[in-house]
Amino acid sequence: MGVNYERELRSVLAGELKGVRAVTRSCTELERAQTMQVMKRPFLVVRAPGSGSEGTGDLLVLRGDMCFPIEVKSSKENKLYLSGRTVHQYNALKEVGERCNLMPLYAYRLKRVRGDSWRIMRVEGGNLTGKLRKLSRKIPTLPLTRNGTPYLGWDKGMPLNRFIALVCGSDNLNNIEKPLSEYSTDISTLIES
Repeated sequence: MGVNYERELRSVLAGELKGVRAVTRSCTELERAQTMQVMKRPFLVVRAPGSGSEGTGDLLVLRGDMCFPIEVKSSKENKLYLSGRTVHQYNALKEVGERCNLMPLYAYRLKRVRGDSWRIMRVEGGNLTGKLRKLSRKIPTLPLTRNGTPYLGWDKGMPLNRFIALVCGSDNLNNIEKPLSEYSTDISTLIES
């Protein structure tokens, strides 16, 4: 995972105008408007020390009403299978989430895609309460292979613009009721020529 994508996501979630404009350049007006909501309710985003190890994720995203670790991944492929070190990272995120009542997330960036190239998925588990519990019902978990192993499926995740509208919008969790099936996108229509 390149540090550039961590910086890109950090810049967006921190509500930096330059970062938001950069990721929404090829988005629709609706996607752009939803992503811009982070400007009014930004997060403090910190790159985790020892990034990607021991359940910390790559970024720690904090605001007065919520906090979560995010593991950032990118690929040219629609699916990214976890194996070796990445399985260890997933298990550590899950364990920390359960132990600390946090909701760890994965942010998966698909390269060479027009529009919103980021998808958000959550790690299953945890004893969440309050706002995080409501939020967890809206964010899809990592899909499973036939063997029951989690993997990153870009077309199964929540678009970043929808996630931002959910956590930063004026109505927050009550506003977005879109079924998960509507997030699936035919990837061939999004790939840049």
